[in-house]
Amino acid sequence: MATVNAYLTFEGNCEAAFNFYKSAFGGEFGGLNRFGEMPSQEGVPPLSDEIKNRIMHVNLPVSKETILMGSDTMPGMGPNITLGNNFSVSLGVNSKEEADKLFAALSAGGKVTMPLEVTFWGAYFGMWTDQFGINWMVNYDLPK
Repeated sequence: MATVNAYLTFEGNCEAAFNFYKSAFGGEFGGLNRFGEMPSQEGVPPLSDEIKNRIMHVNLPVSKETILMGSDTMPGMGPNITLGNNFSVSLGVNSKEEADKLFAALSAGGKVTMPLEVTFWGAYFGMWTDQFGINWMVNYDLPK
């Protein structure tokens, strides 16, 4: 079966975002590479120090099945990022305590759009936009 993982793109603050996510989820990065690690290419001007320091790829294992991945953009390469509301990273957790912990950690500095509460569909659920403009939701299916 295929797995689905979120890949988040930032305009220069990927490292700050992923350090924030690491503080909430724990663990260590599975890999982190910067644009400055790319070999130079003939005909391509050297990268500025600011661009060299941007994240080319980072991954943070969140569980055995899930990896949160991300990168910064490189100016002039691809479209500009437009933060939108057409997706959310959805966390399925194993307890109310885990939901509370991740909600508190990841919503810090952001905007809560739905506080954690017991819902009509039998879940403990909440939503927020984090301080980096990423939409999140957490869901714990209550025992029946």
